[in-house]
Amino acid sequence: MAGPTTAERGDRQQESSGPPLVRRLRASRLRTIVILVVALVLLGAGSVWLLYGSQWLRVERVSVSGTRVLTSAQVREAARVPVGEPLISVDTDAIEARLRQKLPRIGVVDVVRSWPHGIGLKVTERAPVLLVRKAGKFVEVDDEGVRFATVSQAPKGVPTLELKVSRSGSSAASLRRFGRDRLVREAVRVAGAVPAAVARDTRVVKVRSYDDISLELSGGRTVAWGSADSGRAKARALTALMKAASGARHFDVSVPTAPASVGS
Repeated sequence: MAGPTTAERGDRQQESSGPPLVRRLRASRLRTIVILVVALVLLGAGSVWLLYGSQWLRVERVSVSGTRVLTSAQVREAARVPVGEPLISVDTDAIEARLRQKLPRIGVVDVVRSWPHGIGLKVTERAPVLLVRKAGKFVEVDDEGVRFATVSQAPKGVPTLELKVSRSGSSAASLRRFGRDRLVREAVRVAGAVPAAVARDTRVVKVRSYDDISLELSGGRTVAWGSADSGRAKARALTALMKAASGARHFDVSVPTAPASVGS
């Protein structure tokens, strides 16, 4: 059987290697790819070293913002931010957890990296809406019913909660059914619904039962609020009633569609 002709061998050699220009282009493309791969590897390695191994991107300062009662020093101490560690490796979730555990006054905290050398602690403190007397001191309760701090002096403008629950009758039955914590939360709901102008004058939120919550205002005035339900309607009724009977001593908005006032 005859072998390939000279022309056929030439065609095959040309197909496998191609013209000189094509070979040069292929070699150039291969070198470019190799250079890019090497560059990416070096860039990645450099980035890892920069973030974790160098001294350039490490924690050097911790800033605190948003505090009102707490001090910046208290927040920094509780946060225990690892100064000197790589900024990228700081566990922000762990810092938030420590702050919430050690400083219950903090309601919201946001831990942020401030490149190249800082950690920022943005704090929102809980605000008391009621005070509960305890052993000569005051326990602060926020608008979610959370008891977050005990203070020796009552903050100005925050009413005191009084649970006037008797041992018999509807008052005792309400305590057995709902429990003390639930009644406190209902009082918090009322304190949050009271109009701002009235809240400034509120001295005591008194709870006798779930359906019998009242307010003691400055000047000996009182407000029968009833349950914590329909808070907005009761607030509107109380505002209108106080304007219409500004000299009254007692206001009743327990049924907001039929408010009443007594005394002058």
